[in-house]
Amino acid sequence: MLVLSRKQDEKIIIGDSITLMVVSIQGDKVRLGIEAPKDVSIHREEVYQAIQRERTEDGTSKDAPRS
Repeated sequence: MLVLSRKQDEKIIIGDSITLMVVSIQGDKVRLGIEAPKDVSIHREEVYQAIQRERTEDGTSKDAPRS
């Protein structure tokens, strides 16, 4: 895992098309802004895990192509 330090309004660039920006820091919470192409899914971890559980319960492999 790469660990980086950023201050408010500083950015991290991922590849050529994804930008993460520290929008604000308040106490123990950091607000991030994410710019990415529309075909890139972005989820909080708990939402992603729920989606994966739902796919598993539906009998859909997580490696199955999406339509």
